[in-house]
Amino acid sequence: MRTHSAIAEPGAIRWTLTAFAVAFLALFVALPVASVFLQAFEHGPGAYLAALTDPEALSAIRLTLVAAALSVPLNTVFGVTAAWLIAKYDFAGRGVLLTLIDLPFAVSPVIAGLIFVLLFGAHGLLGPLLSRHEVRVIFAVPGIVLATTFVTFPFVVREVLPILESQGSDQEEAAVTLGASGLTVFFRVTLPRIKWGLLYGVILCNARAMGEFGAVSVVSGHIRGETNTMPLHVEILYNEYNFVGAFAVASLLALLALATLLAKRLLGDGSHGGQGQPGASQEAR
Repeated sequence: MRTHSAIAEPGAIRWTLTAFAVAFLALFVALPVASVFLQAFEHGPGAYLAALTDPEALSAIRLTLVAAALSVPLNTVFGVTAAWLIAKYDFAGRGVLLTLIDLPFAVSPVIAGLIFVLLFGAHGLLGPLLSRHEVRVIFAVPGIVLATTFVTFPFVVREVLPILESQGSDQEEAAVTLGASGLTVFFRVTLPRIKWGLLYGVILCNARAMGEFGAVSVVSGHIRGETNTMPLHVEILYNEYNFVGAFAVASLLALLALATLLAKRLLGDGSHGGQGQPGASQEAR
């Protein structure tokens, strides 16, 4: 009771803070999202569907999905492996590995794209070798996947690592003592304990992969119908004053973002609801 009265604020202050928060969200979130859909449907559903079914738009949608479908599993495997290594072992260079994992958060995506150009471009470090074998990385799908993977790889490991560090290794050690193999320990003990954090990280990684602009813009070459992802296609259409087409594709990205938020909310509810389930070590037995 005393704690409640100590933190209680007068009604006027509560209403003022609530009104400020609602106004801020309306101005910077709700209105921009609403304007995207209003612009997209400005000329009716027919024009909206025509913009989304345009061959170049379909190519951009496919490439975005391909880049996400390749980069997210790679980051999932890397994230779980790196988180397990950092949480369970002490080794020289552990701090360096953590710093490298956070590098995409600190480096501009444009700089990340330039790094790949300097490595795999025609005049880059590995460019002549790739040219002799007729392998294209820059201005092609592999470069887009590499750039997308680079800017998104911290998400999974940063969601899984705190869970592994907080839970310790007692249940894994107990499972090994009972004769479980390494794979059995991972799939029957470790994975059930980190599943909510892992899924949360995968969702964030996928959202960033589909919305990435800077790094992909540098390595793509903006070849229409070939190397344009959805964000790049939106920019091109907008610069050409094709506002209906630009906002139609942007609305699709907005819908994907809203779906991501819904999935995060559902996962949050599911993770809280699963706290009373039996321990993973009991499942392993």
